[in-house]
Order: sequence, then C-alpha cells, then structure tokens
Amino acid sequence: MDKKSLRRQIRMKKRAMTEQQVQEASRRLGILLVQSPLYQQAETIYGYLPYNQEVRTVPMLRQALADGKKVAVPKVCGDDMKFIYITDFTLVENGYAGIPEPVADGPVAEDPRALVLMPGLAFDPEGHRIGYGGGFYDKFLAREPEHPTLALCYDFQMLPHLETEEFDIPVDCVLWA
Repeated sequence: MDKKSLRRQIRMKKRAMTEQQVQEASRRLGILLVQSPLYQQAETIYGYLPYNQEVRTVPMLRQALADGKKVAVPKVCGDDMKFIYITDFTLVENGYAGIPEPVADGPVAEDPRALVLMPGLAFDPEGHRIGYGGGFYDKFLAREPEHPTLALCYDFQMLPHLETEEFDIPVDCVLWA
C-alpha cells in the first residue's frame, strides 16, 4: 500500500476512536514511557502537543516535569521546526496545520541528548515510521542526529513492515497500546 493510502486508512481508524479509547490507550502508554530506559536516562524530553486523536502526551509531559526533567515541544517556523521549553501547557495556540504549539518563541531548547518523542501515523518493529508528510522531524534529526527517539502509538498503527525512503530516519524505540 502506498503512503497516501496508508495515511488515509490510519486516519480513518484514529477518527473512529472514542475519547475514552484515546484516553485509556494514552494512560497505558504513559506508564510504558516512564518505565522506558530512554525516558529514565533523559534529562530533557522533546515532546509534542497532541492533535486530533493523537496519543494524549500532556499528562506524560507533566509527569516529566514532576520527575525533574526539562520539557520542550515543537514550534514550526517556515519550513523549519525548533523545540521551545514549556512548563505551562495553557500557553499554547494552534500553529502549523492547526497543531498546538507554544505561544512563545523561546527559550529554544538546546539539549543534544534530549529524548525526542516522535509522532506519526504508522510504525514497524524496526522503527520505520510514516509521518504526516511535512518531513519536519526527519529534517530536525538529520541536523541533530544524537537524539534518542521514541514513538508512542495505538496498536493498529504498528504494522509488520513499512517501505522507507533514504531520508527517513527510524526511531530507536516504539511503544504501543
């Protein structure tokens, strides 16, 4: 199946989820995340703010702050993406493609070993990923390749194998529920 068809199919499955299903899967994923060695070793988490039926990451990011970690989330500026430190999740607005992002333009996060939580539509056991098509994370990781990466997804987003292109950067770990 081509990427366009796969994206459409996964989006339909996500839209069919109830808010209760989203919340329960997100709760289970939050438990798996904090148990992950990548999370436990990280001093900073580069997370993301959920859009539509994405995994609800805000409770996870609040937990990271409670655990003494720094937290940053992405902000798109033109065709580039930077991570902005955040402690107050009410200071956000819809940005690129309607995705929530910080109102502030800074402070810009600068931790080359921060754990990057990777959004996406589909993943496979080798860490291959199909994103939303903007290429922002692949560009960011090409520029800052030292970051460990971890993806959170629903069980139906985990597929046996994905075709990739040379610029696709696999994630180090995928957790699903």
